[in-house]
Amino acid sequence: MKKPLLPMKHETSYESNVIEKEDLVKILEQFFGHPAFRGKQLEAIEAILAGRDCFCLMPTGGGKSMCYQIPALAKPGIVLVISPLIALMENQVATLKSKGISAEFLSSTQTVQTKEKIHEDLDSGKPSLKLLYVTPELVATFGFMTKLSKLYNRGLLGLVAIDEAHCISSWGHDFRPSYRKLSSLRKKLPGVPLLALTATAVPKVQKDVIESLSLQNPVILRASFNRPNIFYEVRYKDLLDDAYSDLSNLLKSSGNVCSIIYCLERSSCDDLTSHLIKQGISSAAYHAGLNSKLRSAVLDDWLSSRIQVVVATVAFGMGIDRKDVRIVCHFNMPKSMESFYQESGRAGRDQLPARSVLYYGLDDQRRMEFILRNAGSKKSQPSSSSDGYAEKSLADFNQVVEYCEGSSCRRKKILETFGEQVPASLCQRSCDACKHTNLVSMRVEELHRVPNSHKNRFFPIFIKSSLTNTSEAKDTEFWNREDEKSLSGDEISDSDDGRDVLSSVTMSKISSKAGLGEKFEALQRAEEAYYRNKGQKKQDCSLVDKKAISDVLRDSSKKRLLDTLKQALRRLGHSLSDLEASATFLEMECFNKYSKVGKTFYNSQIAATVRWLSSSSYEQIHDRLRANSTPHAVPCTQNSLPSVHSSLPNSDLVDEMPTTSRCEQNWNNEQLDHSSECTETKNPSERAVLPPIPSFLEFVNQKGKVGRASSSEAQSKRSTIVRKRVMDFESEDGKKCRKKD
Repeated sequence: MKKPLLPMKHETSYESNVIEKEDLVKILEQFFGHPAFRGKQLEAIEAILAGRDCFCLMPTGGGKSMCYQIPALAKPGIVLVISPLIALMENQVATLKSKGISAEFLSSTQTVQTKEKIHEDLDSGKPSLKLLYVTPELVATFGFMTKLSKLYNRGLLGLVAIDEAHCISSWGHDFRPSYRKLSSLRKKLPGVPLLALTATAVPKVQKDVIESLSLQNPVILRASFNRPNIFYEVRYKDLLDDAYSDLSNLLKSSGNVCSIIYCLERSSCDDLTSHLIKQGISSAAYHAGLNSKLRSAVLDDWLSSRIQVVVATVAFGMGIDRKDVRIVCHFNMPKSMESFYQESGRAGRDQLPARSVLYYGLDDQRRMEFILRNAGSKKSQPSSSSDGYAEKSLADFNQVVEYCEGSSCRRKKILETFGEQVPASLCQRSCDACKHTNLVSMRVEELHRVPNSHKNRFFPIFIKSSLTNTSEAKDTEFWNREDEKSLSGDEISDSDDGRDVLSSVTMSKISSKAGLGEKFEALQRAEEAYYRNKGQKKQDCSLVDKKAISDVLRDSSKKRLLDTLKQALRRLGHSLSDLEASATFLEMECFNKYSKVGKTFYNSQIAATVRWLSSSSYEQIHDRLRANSTPHAVPCTQNSLPSVHSSLPNSDLVDEMPTTSRCEQNWNNEQLDHSSECTETKNPSERAVLPPIPSFLEFVNQKGKVGRASSSEAQSKRSTIVRKRVMDFESEDGKKCRKKD
């Protein structure tokens, strides 16, 4: 049920209307339950109600949304909110609706019927909507801009609020070209106030945002970036025996508190989540590799406190209205101090004590430097622009390195990044460097004494399979992308800017005009240089050992599948007779599929199975377990045939079997096809000796020789056939001539 709006004084034009402060406070208390405004909120609201453009810089948790939600309730008309993420819009709209405020969002995730209902309301004489959330991509389309112009001409558009406005600036830490298209709003909507909001903008970015949006004589409001309730800490991976265990102990010692852990890659999210679950910590992964249904389920579980920890890529939490996050941990290094501030600022939005913990590793540093150095090459920019982009990115990242490797006050370093000059006494021992000065100094000195062999070791990130998957590289944009036709979009960030870089790095030094032979030779040189730097041959037994799937890993995977299967059955309200056997068969399915290629693919398959169990229906799980009961998925020998049926999971899921078992029939019918599977059980650590792997150039040359040989053979056959036909024709012709005679 919608709450009635308070009667306002002077219901006249937008520009001339003056609303008393007391009335604004009443609206704040009536709809949001707050007794007073915080920081610069009231100044921003009064500027907007006076018809002024406004640039508002507030820290994360500073209540930026109040700056456009209160004007929407105080005045007639619609407030258009341009927001970068669908998840952010969904969360804010749901929150507003729960408070009785009419709000909607338009995105590709909605049904056609829902979109039509929203458009019908916009076309009506008196729209009931107070706030409409859209993406910058949708605003740029001709159809929506036409709709917006009609609302403007009818006098129904009261304000345009642009959230995360720093994305419009090429100097910002998350520049997105789609935001540049918003620069035409000032010209197309004269007289409508524009409100630019951001939590992270250095002075250069602030100036660029104001100029790009053509804000006219804007009111500029800057709140302090200081978050006094957050304790800042850096931990050094190179000085820890096990960073995973250290993080687990941190979470356990903090109690059952709400936490966010940020990782650079999807695979890291999955691996870390698996470890935390094994340690008894309620957690779930959240990244773009999961389907939208599973992501929504994870988000709902986290918001409702059914899970404690979310392990995610960097966009998670943006705009999510959960104020009691106690710990934000960066398990990999962020790319800039702006990113770090924005992500760590998602802790303690309720103003209660919270922690920011950053795990700093030398390998992580080199990895991020590599990604940023090559990021410009994938953006189809001139070489000078690419070089400038890389230099700026590296300079921004160097501030993060200085933050980690310094032993001075962390809080002072953060504030100085944003142009605030404060005394060190402001911190009041609320960072590790101020609270444990001697200990931090000792650890920094110890870090600098890390052996050179460890510091300078080569980190072969450009061949890591999880990052060079070209099919995944097509879907790595940070923001959702809604084009004019489909309005399709990604709901979350995966921060995969580095993915495209890594997948193309081996070709980065090769001219686009180079011939095929030159490219092959360059690839061969790169391959040889890699193995030379590693100090090993191509066929290295140690690599095989590292890829081996250990019994410990298999046991952990079985437990993970068993726990997930139990959760799935509880969710579906069903039960199975033998859960352990079912989990064993699911794990065996993954092992049989990837035992020969190693644990990386095996872990990925286990993670995929976990995700599938979390989102599947009972019928789908039932059918898959029945399919797994057939012998195609189970290695067996003739001697083991009689015991196969007794080991199958859940006899109620298996059809009645005749006296001759299915595995025996399969043995008789497909013995040759499955001879590799129907052998004695192999120890994962025992690997067959494989032939040496040829280089790329050798492979191409061999292929060319085979092709030429087969071509010559085919030509020879064709010549023989032609000669035979000619001889037959001549023979027939001769017979005819003799008959005439």
